[in-house]
Amino acid sequence: MSIAVEPSGAACGARVTGVDLKVADADQIAEIRRVWLQHQVLVFPDQELTNEDLVRITHHFGSVGDDPFFLPMEGEKHVVALTRRADEKAPVFAESWHTDWSFKAHPPIGTCLYSVTVPPVGGNTTFASQQAALAAMPKAMREKFEGLTALHCAATAYAPDGMYGPKDSENDRSMRIVTNESARNVHPHPLIVTHPESGEDTLYGTVGYIIGFEGMDKDASDELLMEMYQWQIRPEFQYDHHWEPGMFVLWDNRCVLHRANGGYDGYARDMRRTTVAGAPALCVP
Repeated sequence: MSIAVEPSGAACGARVTGVDLKVADADQIAEIRRVWLQHQVLVFPDQELTNEDLVRITHHFGSVGDDPFFLPMEGEKHVVALTRRADEKAPVFAESWHTDWSFKAHPPIGTCLYSVTVPPVGGNTTFASQQAALAAMPKAMREKFEGLTALHCAATAYAPDGMYGPKDSENDRSMRIVTNESARNVHPHPLIVTHPESGEDTLYGTVGYIIGFEGMDKDASDELLMEMYQWQIRPEFQYDHHWEPGMFVLWDNRCVLHRANGGYDGYARDMRRTTVAGAPALCVP
């Protein structure tokens, strides 16, 4: 059975129906990968998936990657629970724009997120296509970024003195986050890259995990980073995803940013996540 693809009408994103991911065959997976590269974010509604299913589906798109600062669910090796209790006071996790684990030497190529419990209000995930942002970037602006190497680091979030360090534990956060000194490691990646599968040029990363540019002082780096940031998250490059229970969403970390949204205080939210690793040839160089 062929799949049906309905583009979101935004800069990225498409809804895919006509497939049960538990039993998708090789032809369907090949077609899904093709449209994934085209639309960057794919939404599969009405899926009934176990944690075992999530791991198996992740293997269709690469290997299962590690999550360096998350503990998996009890009894699981790869599935992380992104949860927030109805009475939780901790700030919403991952409200800042980012691409997952860009500070690794070989960052993950994708992320899978499956909705178990969805609040009746709020809780959207917003994506920003960095292929669209780069394609629309004025020539004079792009010339400032051509050839730059960005320095990626997780210290502000996951170092012991970072956002999710011991101070955050006072918020009684339900997510299982760990911090350690490895978050201070720095890995360089080109700021403008050619997507290794689609062949499209894209910006890679944003302020937060990018702490500066190689060979540039902090003031100059900060100025360029803020100019880029203000451009790359413009509304015309965004797709705002509204969750429903039983939705599986797959996004391409190599060419989209994403952020979580709050607005659901007083309601529980429960999502299950896996990370899609790839061979170095498929990762950002």
